[in-house]
Amino acid sequence: MISYELILSTAVIIVILLTGSFNFSVIIESQQAIWFVVPLLPVFIFFFISILAETSRTPFDLQEAESELVAGFFTEHSSIIFVFFFLAEYCSIVLMSTLTAILFFGGYNFTEIFYNDSIINLQSIILGVKTCVFCFFFV
Repeated sequence: MISYELILSTAVIIVILLTGSFNFSVIIESQQAIWFVVPLLPVFIFFFISILAETSRTPFDLQEAESELVAGFFTEHSSIIFVFFFLAEYCSIVLMSTLTAILFFGGYNFTEIFYNDSIINLQSIILGVKTCVFCFFFV
């Protein structure tokens, strides 16, 4: 259980040491010139594999025994408890996708195509789109 968590935390610490701050805004603003996925591509690959293990995606999706491959530990839980298990699993996917977008893909930074003087915050939409892209990679 600890093996992929060590790799995950080491990748986060490498980004923190590169930026010199724990603040997400500072990490995002330091990627204004180039996203960290370019210079830290091997670190990103290890980070991505460890996130697949953390969120129990394929090929790391067999926590139960071979005799319980029909989701045996879920047969005891019905209706709302079963829904809460899956809701927690998919919430972790959204969290890890957001963390990936922030740490390696510039978060809410994107090239300024046009000047935005409306009340719509385009930066949150950009972060949401990047998060959705990674959610589709994980599911």
